[in-house]
Amino acid sequence: MRFQADVEASPEMLDCNCSICSRSGYLHLFVRHENFTLLEGEADLTSYKFGSGEADHLFCRHCGVKSFYQPRSHPESWSINYKCLDEGHELKPSIRKFDGQNWEASKRAL
Repeated sequence: MRFQADVEASPEMLDCNCSICSRSGYLHLFVRHENFTLLEGEADLTSYKFGSGEADHLFCRHCGVKSFYQPRSHPESWSINYKCLDEGHELKPSIRKFDGQNWEASKRAL
């Protein structure tokens, strides 16, 4: 999977404690759709939806890694897993805790 994204140098990211994010260690870097380009691997993606079905969790069908997906919290953006970025990106993010176990109330506070 290869992609490129235009992001600000000091983005705010979310560290969610929901069941899927806390178990996978996902750290959310949100990038508007128009600022994201999938370069390679589209044919290798497989989708998983649960709960409301609004989020589209995209995984590599070969290795199982979820490097980005369509979150329900930010329908205009992709959520990129910060931990899947290439080394040397020089981003200096701030990290905000997000209580995904209480998703509805936390979404209203965004």
